[in-house]
Amino acid sequence: MNNYFHCALAVVVSLCALNSAGAQQTKPNVIIINVDDLGYGDVGCYGATKVKTPNIDQLAKEGRRFTDFHSASAVCSPSRYALITGRYPSRRNLWGPIFFNVPLVIDTSQTTIAGVMKKSGYATAAIGKWHLGFGTRTPINWNRDLKPGPLELAFDHYFGVPILNSHAPFVYVEDHKVVGLTPTDTIQYGITAETREFPEKFQINALGGGKAAHFLYDDRMVGTTLKNKAIDWIKTNKRKPFFLYYATTNIHHPFTPAPQFIGTSGAGPYGDFIHELDWIVGEIMTTLKQEGLENNTLLILTSDNGGMLNQGGQAAWNMGHRQNGALFGFKFDAWEGGHRVPFIARWPGKIPAGSTSDELLCNVDLMATMAALVSYSLKPGEGPDSYNGLPALTGKPKKPIRDFLVISPAEPANIAIRRGKWMYISAQNGGGFGGTKVGEHTLGSAAATLITKRVNTDIEDGKVKPGAPRAQLYNLESDPAQAVNVYNKYPVIVKEMRQLLKDAIENKQSTRPL
Repeated sequence: MNNYFHCALAVVVSLCALNSAGAQQTKPNVIIINVDDLGYGDVGCYGATKVKTPNIDQLAKEGRRFTDFHSASAVCSPSRYALITGRYPSRRNLWGPIFFNVPLVIDTSQTTIAGVMKKSGYATAAIGKWHLGFGTRTPINWNRDLKPGPLELAFDHYFGVPILNSHAPFVYVEDHKVVGLTPTDTIQYGITAETREFPEKFQINALGGGKAAHFLYDDRMVGTTLKNKAIDWIKTNKRKPFFLYYATTNIHHPFTPAPQFIGTSGAGPYGDFIHELDWIVGEIMTTLKQEGLENNTLLILTSDNGGMLNQGGQAAWNMGHRQNGALFGFKFDAWEGGHRVPFIARWPGKIPAGSTSDELLCNVDLMATMAALVSYSLKPGEGPDSYNGLPALTGKPKKPIRDFLVISPAEPANIAIRRGKWMYISAQNGGGFGGTKVGEHTLGSAAATLITKRVNTDIEDGKVKPGAPRAQLYNLESDPAQAVNVYNKYPVIVKEMRQLLKDAIENKQSTRPL
């Protein structure tokens, strides 16, 4: 009798465990691939012809492609802040990129997108480019534990490039430590670092040493290294729901693809780097299929901001590649090219395959979207600017999810707001890079038209015309390329948009009705 009882009990326990595991498995895994500097026109499914992106295009065929998706900022660090926190970077007074001596810009008491997922039983990881700082003091001591960082923001694991692939300290960080650092070769301030892009010197960084830890001497393998780390983490954590924030260093300059991609595109090194990116995405897709995870994983691909017109970008442009398609402007700008970005989402059986959406959404909305996905109720102050975009991923909302959207360029004076077909920019020019000569790494804003030859009624010979309106208003429905500033034509709309922007900035939570 005892043996029978024990056997029966074992069967019941086994069935309960099986049911529990099955219940766990019904929770969808989530991977967000946040690409660096991928423009609206940089992939085939968004119109690129000088590069080939079969894997990303296949992702679009199997999922939904969005045509009016934006980054909350046209700049890397503020954009990432928005994605992780669900709040506009202007609330943090964060406008430009941060560098090697800036502490963590996110308050560890804030709920993050990783926190939402972790509280819902998910394993969480951030792999790739971080670019949001470490620690609490300036300057950062790179030779000690880098705390707080991603792990203090609810990521269980971090591996990646702490700043970006063009700036010091050119090392990998795993969890709290620089990988491969030795006691006799520490990272030091006041030492000029050399890079592939600027081999003679790089005084802006003035951070060197730590040569044993540098990836700089093998920088063509950074994309492969990060990809391998992401795949290893997926395989290790596949038995429970997981959330992976995978931020690639592709396609940020310098353009250093692995050798097999060199010379493979029709857009020079810029395009070759896109080809490597497409391979990376394909490797992630293949892993999900091989591991039996494909049908229960929401896979998202997007970008931190629009494409950049740096030296490599100018070369690609001259070869016929258009980073941001027909959009006006580039990375850092308040114009559409600065922040309208690719967004593709695949979730078999939930997101209609081969579909498109023109819903106005933003990367700041990913936090509320994840919260809805896992049935987490955001509390006041959590993701205060984040809207639930899940209905637009899986269906067609009966009314717009967003009434308006605030966009931050590099210059605070040019902060912008979108409502319906209208885009209002608070000042003249793009609010982006200030280079004025073709060939300059920092060529941007009005001066970019010297190479693009794009038309805008406020600009002539690469400069804002004398007497141009003091701010800008565009009808994106009839003028998606922002060729005509109608600021003087619609004073009532201008007044409404200016007030809407003021209210949105002053309100602590823009998701509340104004």
